[in-house]
Amino acid sequence: MPSSVRFGVNYTPSEGWFHHWLDFDLDSVRADLDSIAALGLDHIRVFPLWPYFQPNRTLIRPRAVEQLVALADAAAERGLDVNVDGLQGHLSSFDFLPAWTRTWHRRNLFTDPDVVDGQAAYLRTLAAALADRPNFIGMTVGNEVNQFSAGPHPDPDRAAPEQIDAWLERMLAACEEGAPGRLHLHAEYDATWYQHDQPFTPAQAARLGEVTAVHSWVFNGTAQRHGRTSVPTEHHAAYLVELSKAWADAPHRPVWLQEVGAPAPLIPAEHAAAFTEATVANVLDCPDLWGVTWWCSHDVSRDLADFPELEYGLGLMTNDRRPKDLAHALAGAARDSTYAPAPRTTALAVPADPARRSALAPGGAVYDAFFRLTADGARPAAVLDVRAEDAGHLRSRGITEVVTAEQVLHAPAPDGRE
Repeated sequence: MPSSVRFGVNYTPSEGWFHHWLDFDLDSVRADLDSIAALGLDHIRVFPLWPYFQPNRTLIRPRAVEQLVALADAAAERGLDVNVDGLQGHLSSFDFLPAWTRTWHRRNLFTDPDVVDGQAAYLRTLAAALADRPNFIGMTVGNEVNQFSAGPHPDPDRAAPEQIDAWLERMLAACEEGAPGRLHLHAEYDATWYQHDQPFTPAQAARLGEVTAVHSWVFNGTAQRHGRTSVPTEHHAAYLVELSKAWADAPHRPVWLQEVGAPAPLIPAEHAAAFTEATVANVLDCPDLWGVTWWCSHDVSRDLADFPELEYGLGLMTNDRRPKDLAHALAGAARDSTYAPAPRTTALAVPADPARRSALAPGGAVYDAFFRLTADGARPAAVLDVRAEDAGHLRSRGITEVVTAEQVLHAPAPDGRE
């Protein structure tokens, strides 16, 4: 039966980037939102910068919260729903952490009781401010906050997985207290799935919160290894969506492709539309997809210094709000918001042990096996190795066959390829 899927964009203001909160101009925001709505998208993901909104642990600036609500109301006027990321956190290579957590006040972001209390109060306040807005989807705890918890961050706030469990449960509870019944979730970058020493685990991603979020970036070694038009590059987002389902307890838990973009030079500007079309078409072949939210709405202005070069061209639109070819590609997909993917009956067994996550990463056995199956037309799902003989679990997901990476990689390809 066809299901509806949401199409949206991560909102990057065209004027001032996320520093626009310091000189908030609602007219400029409205013009940005007009350009987004013109593409036929239905939601935006919004990023308040944490130090600007909570510069002191016991000061959550009322005026900043009012501006966030004004942005949400402007979005509603244009038919756009709003998801709000609370703890920013990390964006486009820059860290944004309040002074009361750093240097002379250095305290662990995930385990210090005072910091955790302050974070919970902040998330609860933002959620409560938007709780009565019909277009408020819900809160995301933060943007890829797992990058603070391990290398390669130069100064990580280390924590054990059980401490991260407690932190996530506390943050999600604060969101629920502020706005009961909304779609509250957390989201991390792909080290959660790929990096063996990450305390943020696949099980947390797939079981805590109302929906699983995945962030797909092919500059993680995928496009470097395989090229811009390869099966792994064009199916990487679908891989993460299907991989995430292996850890879910609910057989049809929804998965949100919350970030995906076309990063130059690995995806050149002249190929970005084709990459967008292929990525979206392939992820729409995944059952239980909640939505696709592209990164990002507008290019970063060249007036701003020190960004990685790719950030200046990631937008669906230029800095002066002109849509690019990839914007038209995404808009074309959004015009038909229903899809009906067939069940994925062949599942690849993946290790449940988070210490073996490197097998899932680019170059790992599970990764290579998944894309070999994909290239051979098998449309693979993923299942934990500890569930591979659980007939009830497999039946609930429509899986009729489970294969291992070793079986796939050591078997001859159907057409005789090595």
